[in-house]
Amino acid sequence: ARGAAEAVFQLIDEANETSINETDIWKEDTESIHNITGDIEFDNVNFIYPSRKEVSVLHNLSLIARAGQTTALVGPSGCGKSTCISLFLRYYKPSSGQITINGRPITDYNVKQLRQNIGVVSQEPILFDVSVYENIRFGKVNATRAEIEQAAQEANAHNFIMQLPNKYETLVGERGIQLSGGEKQRIALARALVKQPAFLLLDEATSALDSVSEQVVQEALDRACKSRTTIVIAHRLTTIQNAHQIYVLDNGSVIEQGTHETLMAKEGGKYQAIATRQQIEKIDDDKDDITSMQKAIEEDEKRTCMLIF
Repeated sequence: ARGAAEAVFQLIDEANETSINETDIWKEDTESIHNITGDIEFDNVNFIYPSRKEVSVLHNLSLIARAGQTTALVGPSGCGKSTCISLFLRYYKPSSGQITINGRPITDYNVKQLRQNIGVVSQEPILFDVSVYENIRFGKVNATRAEIEQAAQEANAHNFIMQLPNKYETLVGERGIQLSGGEKQRIALARALVKQPAFLLLDEATSALDSVSEQVVQEALDRACKSRTTIVIAHRLTTIQNAHQIYVLDNGSVIEQGTHETLMAKEGGKYQAIATRQQIEKIDDDKDDITSMQKAIEEDEKRTCMLIF
């Protein structure tokens, strides 16, 4: 319920700022930022949503996502992780502080061109009731057939697409209802990659998937992140163990940072506590799976015995 409410607030806030962003988007491009390289830096960023002025979301937040590296943001729900992505996409402006690319404020860049250089994959992929081909092409409207198929290859999607009834021309249904969760996520990744973005933003891209689908999608994500400036929001810490830098957020501030190894070595740390809890949960889940399997086997054996006698 909270997540749905936040989404509604975001839409309201975006509507309130439409005149600002539309003017910026449709004015004549003053500078090209194609193939830009450099670090993404949040410098003492504070933020309050326009519609909820009594709630401060980010507090003097500072972090750096190094060029060509993967930077992960972890922490409890509501700690400000997704807000960081919204600010980088310029859906909002920081209340104070600034965000820069290669030392230059992102407000210096045209919004349209900035977003053309960013690929985004979220937890709930948005697919439209059109063909697979058209869903991928939304990432780059003038993409060629070869570019779309190449993006699908990179996203581990091409093989399953070729097994669909009409291949790339297969209709996916409203919200992609004809596809599995893992298939939808791979289409969303292909859409993000078709424009060959300089920056990749992954917002809990595998958290809603089962373990098998997660492995296939994660393999494609790992490949997509190589040599790209990537920011990953992660729930399952196993998906970001190889990140070059991990920031732990709580109540809108950075409370820990380091690699997976250095953070795990910090006794009593927040990251270590989250990792330990998830390890215990996984063991419990594995036990439940084994128990369920054993019960199913016992039921089958009982039915077999009844048929015999």
